[in-house]
Amino acid sequence: MTQQAQPSQTSTRRSNGGRRQRGGQNTQAARSHAPSNAVLTQLARLYPKVFGEPARPLKRGVYADLLAAQPEVLEPEALKAALALHTRSSRYLSNVAAGQPRHDLQGEVVETMAPEHVLHALLEMHRRRQARTPEDLRPKLRERIAQAFEASGLSREDYAALLPSRDPAVQALFDQALDEAAARAAKDAALHRAYQASGLEPAAFAASYGLSVTDVTRMLERSRRRSAA
Repeated sequence: MTQQAQPSQTSTRRSNGGRRQRGGQNTQAARSHAPSNAVLTQLARLYPKVFGEPARPLKRGVYADLLAAQPEVLEPEALKAALALHTRSSRYLSNVAAGQPRHDLQGEVVETMAPEHVLHALLEMHRRRQARTPEDLRPKLRERIAQAFEASGLSREDYAALLPSRDPAVQALFDQALDEAAARAAKDAALHRAYQASGLEPAAFAASYGLSVTDVTRMLERSRRRSAA
């Protein structure tokens, strides 16, 4: 009899609270990814543009900015611990790994993300995700590192100096990523020369070479970045 009563009680709870649960589902899902900390909750209320959703990368020196802005509200040691928790969270590091710029407390962009910080975040996010799945995520990491290298504007030697790990497996994967980027750069250079010689617009050039317009546009963008670097 007890077992028969349980579905009825569960149904009653769902019926009574279903609307409230559905209404707060998205908010609860967002909060589930945020570190639980009273100071961080306070910061999200004071500065929702950076401590809310999404968790935008913070400018360097934000600790001093916060203490200066909220001297009566924030205690130094508690703030330091909260910021450490926040900046080590996966929701924060995923945005750093994506190369998002740093923001001030008003949510304004103040500086680009340093290439070494992007690389460190990529490796850490890969380590965390790989620990949760049997799927081999290394191909995805290689592509992300290759893209981060291309976006950095650094030479291969300078970018290689940023690698924080001396693990042979990580080093091998890193070298493969840079090899893939180098091969893509060589292919882009040949294609770009053909594009310039053709005198065609991107759509017409893509059609003549059996490529998509998206592929040609991306090639041109990568070539522009390399020229600027």
